Amino acid sequence: QVQVVESGGGSVQAGGSLRLSCTASGYPYDPYWCMAWFRQAPGKERERVARLNRDDDTLYLASVRGRFTISRDSAKNTLYLQMNSLKPEDNAMYYCAAAKYGRPCSTFLDDYYWGQGTQVTVSS
Repeated sequence: QVQVVESGGGSVQAGGSLRLSCTASGYPYDPYWCMAWFRQAPGKERERVARLNRDDDTLYLASVRGRFTISRDSAKNTLYLQMNSLKPEDNAMYYCAAAKYGRPCSTFLDDYYWGQGTQVTVSS
């Protein structure tokens, strides 16, 4: 059974930083061939914030580019999202997602396994 678990959310003032962590287990293949962070604010659709593929290529949502960094520690089997210069508009539930086998590294929600989410709250 595939499990994706994220942690590291919390509350911070605008301009502050947080680091989210995620581990994936139960895969019959390397899950880190494509992993991503999504977020969903109340009343809004879930959107992909950043993704990292097996070639270590990264892609970011325009509004977080230059402030957020996605990375992984292969030795620890952990994916990270370093979030700097946080803004109130970054308030959301953040989800770690690992692509299903054979699926592209896309923005389609059905292409992923999901964690339970971790809340990020940024106060102005």
